[in-house]
Amino acid sequence: MQKCTLALGCFWKPEENFKNKPGIIQTEVGYAGGHNPKVTYEEVCTGNSGHAEVVQLTFDEKVISYRKILDLFFKMHDPTQKDMQYPDVGTQYRSEIFYENETQKKEALEVFDEYNKKHDGKVQTNISEIKNYCKAEEYHQKYIEKNR
Repeated sequence: MQKCTLALGCFWKPEENFKNKPGIIQTEVGYAGGHNPKVTYEEVCTGNSGHAEVVQLTFDEKVISYRKILDLFFKMHDPTQKDMQYPDVGTQYRSEIFYENETQKKEALEVFDEYNKKHDGKVQTNISEIKNYCKAEEYHQKYIEKNR
C-alpha cells in the first residue's frame, strides 16, 4: 500500500471521483502544505495558513499505479488555473501534488512535463514534499455536507 496527497480544488468532488476507482483502498479529505501541523477550516479559508484542500489516497500499487493516479488527477481538474478551480477561488484551491518520497517526486515531475506540453506550458500545478497534513475535522465535514 502507498499513500499520495493531491490538491485539485475543493476536496469533495475529487474524493468522490477517486473513491470508486479500482485499487483505491481509502480516501480522506484534509489540508496540506501549510505553516502549522494542525489547522481549522476557518483558518484555511482566510488564505493565510498556506494549506490547500487535499484528498489523501491509500492505494494498492498492484492494481493502480501512481502514474495512473496522476493521469486521473490532471484530467479531473483544470491544472492551468492558478489558486482556484472555478468557481472556488483562493490559495486553498490550488493545484498541487504532494509527494511522499523521491520516487513519487520523479514520477510527478515526469507527468507534469507531459501535461505541461499538452497545455502549451500553462500548467500551474505545484509539486511539493508533503508537510503538515491534517485531516479535515469531523465537524467541518458535517458542516459542509449540510451546506453543499
